[in-house]
Amino acid sequence: MSYFARLYKPRMSVFWWMSRPTYLMFVLRELSSVFVAWFIVYLLLFARAVGQGPEQYQRFLDWAASPWLIALNIVAFLFVVYHAITFANLTPQAMVVKLRGRTVPGPLMAASVYVGWLVVSAILAWLVVG
Repeated sequence: MSYFARLYKPRMSVFWWMSRPTYLMFVLRELSSVFVAWFIVYLLLFARAVGQGPEQYQRFLDWAASPWLIALNIVAFLFVVYHAITFANLTPQAMVVKLRGRTVPGPLMAASVYVGWLVVSAILAWLVVG
């Protein structure tokens, strides 16, 4: 290998990932992890405010009602839903389940994740709404 071959560095655009839809979806999935982390922090702040009494809880609610935070939480919610959907769709590739010596089909694996998601969501909605 020649000396100059090692020096060759092709120029790549900062937005190379926008050249193909699959690259874009991959980068958006990776970015969605930031919003998942935000929701965890937000829920921890909420739990802390509840634990510190009515005054802190009201202060949290006032802060949470600000337009910029509502907009951030809407964007975060959309990213978290995207993250959950891609997780469910990737389950058959990440986990192979054998039942009685036969491999469970991929669509059935993904469907089971969606059913579990629906059941947990229904239980949580029942607990919150009453």
